[in-house]
Amino acid sequence: MTLNIFGVGTDIVKNSRVKKLIKNKKFINRIFTSGEIKDSKKINQKVLFFSKRFAAKEAFVKSLGTGFAHNINFKDINVKKKRSGKPYLALSNKLKNILKRKLKLKKVKIFLSLSDEREYSVAYVITQKIK
Repeated sequence: MTLNIFGVGTDIVKNSRVKKLIKNKKFINRIFTSGEIKDSKKINQKVLFFSKRFAAKEAFVKSLGTGFAHNINFKDINVKKKRSGKPYLALSNKLKNILKRKLKLKKVKIFLSLSDEREYSVAYVITQKIK
């Protein structure tokens, strides 16, 4: 079995930067989905929560090789977690259509890893093209 990797992306975020940014409601509403904002209310470590999600969104668009081009925005990417705690990305229908039309990716599997330390949060994404 071959792993048909389309792209790899990583991002690192300084937590103190996000700590300042999340004081601004406009920033939170522009970057994070309503589901992510709702989930954050159950979390004590909000800075780490938002830092990792910000890094995940950046890492994903880097794995596409596009960045936030083709009308892709932060809210098209929703970072969720399974019952086990394993994080995953849920993509908006708009983003799925962009992947199909612009990048010729009809079906993808996305692998996501998140980690944090006191000063930094990091995300690593592998996007696999499914034939």
